[in-house]
Amino acid sequence: MHLHDVWFVLIAVLWTGYFFLEGFDFGIGILTKLLARDRPERRVLINTIGPVWDGNEVWLLTAGGATFAAFPDWYATLFSGFYLPLLVILVCLIVRGVAFEYRAKRPEENWQRNWEHAIFWTSLIPAFLWGVAFGNIVRGVKIDQHFEYVGSVWDLFNPYALLGGLVTLTLFTFHGAVFTALKTVGDIRVRARKLALRVGLVAAVVALAFLLWTQVHSGNGRSLVALIVAVAALVAALVANQAGREGWSFALSGLTIVAAVAMLFLSLFPNVMPSTLNGDWSLTVTNASSTPYTLKIMTWCAAIATPLVMLYQGWTYWVFRKRIGTQHIADIAH
Repeated sequence: MHLHDVWFVLIAVLWTGYFFLEGFDFGIGILTKLLARDRPERRVLINTIGPVWDGNEVWLLTAGGATFAAFPDWYATLFSGFYLPLLVILVCLIVRGVAFEYRAKRPEENWQRNWEHAIFWTSLIPAFLWGVAFGNIVRGVKIDQHFEYVGSVWDLFNPYALLGGLVTLTLFTFHGAVFTALKTVGDIRVRARKLALRVGLVAAVVALAFLLWTQVHSGNGRSLVALIVAVAALVAALVANQAGREGWSFALSGLTIVAAVAMLFLSLFPNVMPSTLNGDWSLTVTNASSTPYTLKIMTWCAAIATPLVMLYQGWTYWVFRKRIGTQHIADIAH
């Protein structure tokens, strides 16, 4: 296996880790309006991810940086062609981080309500747009012989990509609901399980349609295996949720996201951005990669740093593993 193939796999792993972790982050943000009934319950939801949300976003920075260093042509075409959607995502992530930090800085109801609105919308919009972006990456876009995107922003909002956006939106919301059930106590935990069932059924329908469409369009034997795993894991997550096994339900909903993202990358390889104008103009792991020397240096750095980062983040989740409820929210934080 060549180093550019290795880095394609590593970037796929980074994006998969980001969607697994940030997926329930986005889901929690969406649930602040769909599940929480009052300010203390919204605070409970926010506190479930309070110690970890910023660490989860490191995966996005790493995935973007790795793409820039390992596949500069892929990065250039992606970020220039998808400039507006990615800019919207970036602005949402900035505002979302500010909202988490500033919501409780003042006790006025209007102040907190406005930041809660910001958390909801800046969670919902990226959750949808990430699916649109990756749907277009797999489907292919208008790339010319100079490896430049020549389509318009409206070309990105095609039926396949929009369906992909609905998949990530519903899957992340389901992922967040089962995480809420895993991390809370009392009535909010019970209602989270009930909401997870309803959202999970919707996610199952749209995800099955999207993954089957992907398999027919550009799939292979390996992507078919990933499709089967994703569907089976989602069904098992729904069953575990109904049985009150929140830990299993969360692990299986995470496996659903991992398998679904893996399927996209498996159906994409060896391309990184197919061209719908001419197959010979597609960006591949070969023509879009950096020099072998650059990839070699990156590999050594990743081999040393990645295990340390993963151990530290795993330790963080272990430290903040206990459940919380409204009884743990002080009046001053309402």
